[in-house]
Amino acid sequence: MIYFDNSATTAIDKSVLETYKRTSERFIGNPSSLHRLGEQANVLLDKSRDQIATQLGVKKEELYFTSGGTESNNWVLKGTAIEKRPFGNHLIISSVEHPSVTETAKQLESLGFEVSYIPVSKSGEINVSELEKLITDQTILVSTIVVNSEVGVIQPIKEISSVLENYPSIHYHVDAVQAVGKIPTEDWLTDRVDFASFSAHKFHGPRGVGILYWKKGNKLAPLLTGGGQENNKRSTTENTPGIVSTARACRLLFEDEDLKVKHIKRIRDYIAENAAKFSKVTIFSPEEERLQAPHILCMGIKGIRGEVLVHAFEEKEIYVSTTSACSSKKKMSSSTLQSMGVPSKQAETAIRVSLDEKNTLAEAEQFLIILKQLHDKFEKING
Repeated sequence: MIYFDNSATTAIDKSVLETYKRTSERFIGNPSSLHRLGEQANVLLDKSRDQIATQLGVKKEELYFTSGGTESNNWVLKGTAIEKRPFGNHLIISSVEHPSVTETAKQLESLGFEVSYIPVSKSGEINVSELEKLITDQTILVSTIVVNSEVGVIQPIKEISSVLENYPSIHYHVDAVQAVGKIPTEDWLTDRVDFASFSAHKFHGPRGVGILYWKKGNKLAPLLTGGGQENNKRSTTENTPGIVSTARACRLLFEDEDLKVKHIKRIRDYIAENAAKFSKVTIFSPEEERLQAPHILCMGIKGIRGEVLVHAFEEKEIYVSTTSACSSKKKMSSSTLQSMGVPSKQAETAIRVSLDEKNTLAEAEQFLIILKQLHDKFEKING
């Protein structure tokens, strides 16, 4: 089996799974309980928060645990809308965001908020000058993804941060789910970023654990109320074993980070360079080096729908996806490609290859062999 769908989810690391099991067995107390077992769980929770904060270079008081990237994104958009409603009703997002942002924005629109969408270039890069033109005295939030999950475009977070320095009252949120461990933290967690979202299952952690970075000094309304957990900001009993094992996954993620990224990038570039030689293959990911995430490559075979190609690869035990996993089962063509000006018929051919450090060049070679077979087969069928 060759697994090239790591942007959808990664396999949990064996040592992370062992940490999860051991914590589940040994620490049974609720962290909110007053007795000794509860205190043990609470101490473990605090240590995990501290360890993750150290890896990200932030304060532990600025991290909040959620159920995943989707909840973290929802929390920032809706929490800002609720908290800052007396001061404005305008939000700005890019046209290439993850569905957890775009669908949340649509929901807020239905509740009376105004949403503006930043256009992107043909390469998928956010137009920073257009962003500034969209800002009004009613703007309360700007939300931009760091690495687009469909085509792997790295967005100009530093440039956006520079623009927003002139608007300190506007919340700035980044969706860093596809960026952490792949793009240097200092390139996207700037001093101007107020909130950032993460998800453990994207870096060999458990499913169902998310992290929200919430810069001290900013206000956000809670979405979950009741028990007062997470400093009274997100009520619900904490997933202690999930959080503890996420801390381990985070430590592993940043070990030899540069070497891992170089390895992944080498495989991505090898596939892109050779796939581009086939006459019917289109590479949708950006050509410019500065825009390329090291782990995501979007391509297609002209005239062949993405889901057809996905299942054709699956028959050969190679697993890829059609753009975002959150929309692939709906058979939606890539919203990102459409925003980039790619015609719908062409966008429907897109598949996404997403890698991590556990993949090999040998797997890439096998992928290319199967790609050639499918390319030639479909070319023969289509004349």
